[in-house]
Amino acid sequence: MELFFLLILILIMATALGSGYPVAFALPGSAIITIVIAALSGYAFEGDVSSYFHSGGPSEWISAGVLNLRGVYWEVERDTLIAIPLFIFMGIMLQRSKIAEDLLVTMARLFGPVRGGLGISVVFVGALLAATTGIVGATVVAMGLISLPAMLRNKYSPSLATGTIAASGTLGQIIPPSIVLIILADQLASAADQAGSLRKSLFKESTGNLQMPSVFDVTSTSAGEMFLGAFIPGLVLVALYMLYILGYAFLKPSAAPSVPYEGKFDRAFWGQVFITLVPPLTLIFLVLGSIIAGIATVNQAGAIGAAGALVMAGYRLVDQNKWTFVPAFLVILGLLITGYALQNYEMNIKAAESAEDMQGIWIGVLGALVMLTGIIWSAMRVLNINGTLHGVMMETAKTTALVFVILLGAAMLTAAFRAFGGEDLVREFLNSLPGGFWTQFVIVMAVIFVLGFFLDFIEIAVVVVPIVAPILLADPGANITAVWLGVMIGLNIQTSFLTPPFGFALFYLRGVAPAVVRTIEMYRGVIPFILLQLLALGIVGNYPQLVNYLPNRSNLLSESAPPPRNPRLQFCMDQFVGDQIAASGGATVAAIEKAKRIDLSNLSDILADPIANSLKEADKALENLAQISVTAAAVKASEDSYRPMLSQVRSVQKQLRQENEHLKASEKELARLKGEEFAQRRAALTTDVADTKAKIATLEGEIPASWETEYETFSLLTAAETKARNTYRRAADGTFEGASEALMVLEATSAYIALEAELIGLRSIIEAVELDADYKSAEEAVKQAERSVRAVEGADDVKKALGKAKKALGKRKKDREKALAHYEEALELYAAQLEWRAQAEAELRGPLSEYVEALKGTLGARLQPALTRDQALFLASCTAVHRDLSLNF
Repeated sequence: MELFFLLILILIMATALGSGYPVAFALPGSAIITIVIAALSGYAFEGDVSSYFHSGGPSEWISAGVLNLRGVYWEVERDTLIAIPLFIFMGIMLQRSKIAEDLLVTMARLFGPVRGGLGISVVFVGALLAATTGIVGATVVAMGLISLPAMLRNKYSPSLATGTIAASGTLGQIIPPSIVLIILADQLASAADQAGSLRKSLFKESTGNLQMPSVFDVTSTSAGEMFLGAFIPGLVLVALYMLYILGYAFLKPSAAPSVPYEGKFDRAFWGQVFITLVPPLTLIFLVLGSIIAGIATVNQAGAIGAAGALVMAGYRLVDQNKWTFVPAFLVILGLLITGYALQNYEMNIKAAESAEDMQGIWIGVLGALVMLTGIIWSAMRVLNINGTLHGVMMETAKTTALVFVILLGAAMLTAAFRAFGGEDLVREFLNSLPGGFWTQFVIVMAVIFVLGFFLDFIEIAVVVVPIVAPILLADPGANITAVWLGVMIGLNIQTSFLTPPFGFALFYLRGVAPAVVRTIEMYRGVIPFILLQLLALGIVGNYPQLVNYLPNRSNLLSESAPPPRNPRLQFCMDQFVGDQIAASGGATVAAIEKAKRIDLSNLSDILADPIANSLKEADKALENLAQISVTAAAVKASEDSYRPMLSQVRSVQKQLRQENEHLKASEKELARLKGEEFAQRRAALTTDVADTKAKIATLEGEIPASWETEYETFSLLTAAETKARNTYRRAADGTFEGASEALMVLEATSAYIALEAELIGLRSIIEAVELDADYKSAEEAVKQAERSVRAVEGADDVKKALGKAKKALGKRKKDREKALAHYEEALELYAAQLEWRAQAEAELRGPLSEYVEALKGTLGARLQPALTRDQALFLASCTAVHRDLSLNF
């Protein structure tokens, strides 16, 4: 019956959407109606309103939907959605201010003389508008009104012209900043949490271990990472569009002829190109650059974009005069003043202590006031010119409300889908497919592609993604990242704007295209671009580095980058160290051998012991680094024969778990049914129990007899690799740690010598002790000296002796003689240390510095406080590849 009500839910939703009922009401309405019908049916036929639900009852699932609605607004961690109205405002403002029109006209003049140049200019402008507006309808309409007549007038093929305009207008869905990427990031953040729990359960069931290593966790994503991840795929799509148009024009010149520019390419022309191009490109740089550089969050970048669009509209809409660009210049001046203050002063007002700090803060305040003056001036202009600001605000409110109401409705629909076991049904279906993750992924992508024929991108993102994303992310075999999955879905969803019968880009273009352009020509024109989008999907799917590299790079080069010892980085860090040692041409080994020749016999144990331990661990580290390659190769050699058996056994074991759960439920129900009225049901259950036990026996027989032996053999190989890696890491740390500690002791010699005056001065203070007050002041003096000594590396023995003297002066003992004895001991230790420090400074400082410097970027890489740029770039590239974890499950 659960399946029956699930079908009713889908049928009601499909009927409502197909009849043109508003999506915002169709989604929650179908959920509530189905839940009510199920509850009434349960009460009528079973006497229990909860009978036909997967678990719980109607009130619980309606409450779950309400909680989902509240979660969109009240979860602190889900503030990403705040960026949606900001980017919508930016897009509508730029469209209303005719920036798009200026771009199209200027680019058409620039590229027109090239064969296919008009088409290329449309793609170029579409990419620019995508990075500044992201509003498909506005972009398609603007380009349709401006460029389509020009293309038709210059004898462009109607199908090529309309296809180019429609496809270029959809670039805003994948080129950041994009509303769909923000929504996908929000949905995938929740999906990643669910996927993490699923993977932990899978690890426990497969291995029997209760704790899954953190390196196997599912990685989540954010809107900023989605923007970075989609940037290169978006450029790939733009390049494919341009190459197609160039190829088409080359093969069929009559379909895309060149359009010579009648004017002159003089200074005035290039000045117009500069004024038209530079402001949008600057806005793109400020919005995306601030995110990439880690200066601003997505929400803050959205505010930057909204303010920038307002300023651009402020000078574009007014008549040209001497005051036209003054507000924009004020904003630029304010930015420069604020940047100067940030660069040269400590701008934390709470930490401001000196007059210089306050000077920097006042400079920053001045910059902010100048910038606000320019923004407010621009806003007043836009408000007073045909009420443009009022119109933009109204459109922003309407569009934002539409997006959020659909999000809320989808939360209700998802709750109802889970109420009738839909999520479990989808999971079981996908998990039962042969071929593993990639079969599941292809089917999900195919379903999303087909849904794009009928549904809007928001509906697909908020309805389908929460159901399928946890299943795909949890798979350890593919071990995909959430940002890669989000970009792949985003690329797929983009086709929904072009695919008939409900391709919205086609609707927008049909509304502004002249009657001479037939609808069938528009449909024919978008087909190549749909195929190009699918080609881009294949390219990005085959090369995940195109998505993962930029987010990884941004993360690892940021101030909040993880330390080199982060567990997730260790696999790639081992590879980096191995490559560095190989590339050094034996320099690392030579540095170790040279350090071994240092004479440690006459040195203090404080220096000799850690250096000796470092040199001892060095050979072990190099040996185990080589052993990693040997053990990894052994695992690799056994993978091909082991993996098919592992897949077969895990599949059988999964079926066994399902059958055992079914058996347990049937036996539990059978034990509850006692009366004669349940005789028929008991008989059915008895048969079911027998059949299930037979299935279990059959499945157990499908597990190969050699499985245990094969599993044990392969486990030994992976354990050997793990042991080699762990042994190497401990030894590498030891190789660098002791030597660096000894070097820190030597580097503190000047500070150690500076302690002499303070220590000698203590004698007169201790000897003069008579009264209680004298004891207290002497104790404080010794305590202060102890603090000074503690701050110097390698002076622990002196510190301990001073600690004993301080204790002797305390109120419990008040023993001056004992304090003097410990003080004398401290002086002797200080003098002895001065002697061996002087010797070590002369004989050891140089060779030890060379050794530590040689190992800093290789064997000592894990102990550095932060990643170097070379390490960060290597790790960004290495971790951008999806690493198969299935052999660990």
